[in-house]
Amino acid sequence: MDASRNLYAIFGIPPDATQEDIREAYRVAARRFHPDANPNEGADVQFRDIASAYEVLGNPLLRAEYDAARRRYQNEPNYFSLRVTPSKRVLSVLDEPQVIYLLAEITPMRQSAQDRKQDARLNLTLVLDRSTSMKGDRLDKVKIAAQQIIDQLTTDDILSLVSFSDRADVLIPAARVTDKTSMRAMVNMMRADGGTEIFHGLLAGVKECERYLGSQLVNHVILLTDGRTFGDEEKCLELAEQAADKGIAISAMGIGDEWNDVFLDALASTTGGSSSFINSPAAVVRFLNDRVRSLGAAFAERLHMSVAPDSDVNLESVFKLMPTPQPVDIRPQPIPIGALEYNRPLSVLVQLQMPPSSKPGFRTFVRLDVTGDVLAADRQKYKVLSDISIEIAQNPAPEEPPLAILDALGKLTLYRMQQKAEDSVTRGNVIEATRRLENLATRLLAVGQEDLAQMAMVEARRVSKTSALSEEGRKTLKFGTRMLLALPQPGEESR
Repeated sequence: MDASRNLYAIFGIPPDATQEDIREAYRVAARRFHPDANPNEGADVQFRDIASAYEVLGNPLLRAEYDAARRRYQNEPNYFSLRVTPSKRVLSVLDEPQVIYLLAEITPMRQSAQDRKQDARLNLTLVLDRSTSMKGDRLDKVKIAAQQIIDQLTTDDILSLVSFSDRADVLIPAARVTDKTSMRAMVNMMRADGGTEIFHGLLAGVKECERYLGSQLVNHVILLTDGRTFGDEEKCLELAEQAADKGIAISAMGIGDEWNDVFLDALASTTGGSSSFINSPAAVVRFLNDRVRSLGAAFAERLHMSVAPDSDVNLESVFKLMPTPQPVDIRPQPIPIGALEYNRPLSVLVQLQMPPSSKPGFRTFVRLDVTGDVLAADRQKYKVLSDISIEIAQNPAPEEPPLAILDALGKLTLYRMQQKAEDSVTRGNVIEATRRLENLATRLLAVGQEDLAQMAMVEARRVSKTSALSEEGRKTLKFGTRMLLALPQPGEESR
């Protein structure tokens, strides 16, 4: 019996609830989330928790045993909180579906940020491409970045390094960072040759990371490549699923313009990591060091979110906004959303479609469940829940969405505009693609993004003449508009 789980919170009832209160709470939850009544995958995930909790609380003897064991957690702090802000508090009675957005913000407890004494301990694996195309400045900058990473790690951290082309070599087996001189020397041994086969490197990297898996560690693989892998993408994605199940996240970085961004996005999203575009060798050092610093700032790791809409509500998308903007797959659930840092919240934008409504009144429509491992406390699967209701009314008063949601939606619109332009190019609709890119340029200028606006106009002219986007321009617009989501709102302090 796991007394660390707050079974009462799963039902939204107090610990002194009667057995009848517990039975009624279970009946209500079953009507909403039982797989026979609700086809949403998140509902199925949450109902398993609900059924497990009822097995204990619904049995007076097991409940008494649980209550006794639970006393040791009575003074447990609220390690992190979940605040959910809907785009509207009141919906109109309409005979057509309506879209509603939720801004979910997960925040570490305040005293943790103030009392933080050291970085999180890392179990870090670098998987670095050394194929022929990396020869020269690219590989030189990667070596510099790897050596700087070694310098900033401590003896409490674990590092391994794998280089790969069409085969993989473990240059630094997983070990504590005690002999930095030898580790730096091994980095210098990388030589560029061969083709690009990511699976070999990734498999060796995951195996190294597995050697020191720990609940109090940030278990993370950083993959850097400049090319497309051939014939092994599915094997890589299957490996990413296996890594995620073991608590290993993968961040992927592409340098240049020849790598497959859709593939690297999927690789990162599967594990709760992030994917990035490095547009020049000179930027490699900053990107790699920034990523490692953010890993060291982790307060909680391996966060997962399940979104359980009511049976007549559809989950349409989930987009991670902070700390690193990243579209995430809504299946399978629970959805890996990465790490919660000490100094800033993790925020996610959820898009739902409400059914046509004809009956005024209040109703529930979704429940969010977030779990994560709190590193310093070695507290695994700490859980917070939020059950969201909304009012349906005839002719409600005009209501402006909260500023934070308006800001996020405005920036997300820019990201989606470039996606739609790319889709138009793929379909061969040159006129539509050109128009979309010109509109994107206008919008980017309006928000002060002159460089991105200029790139959008360059690509608009290119599409009108060649019916194609350049890879550099496409990736610059995709990742540039995505990163706008991480920028603070006007008047907000820079994070």
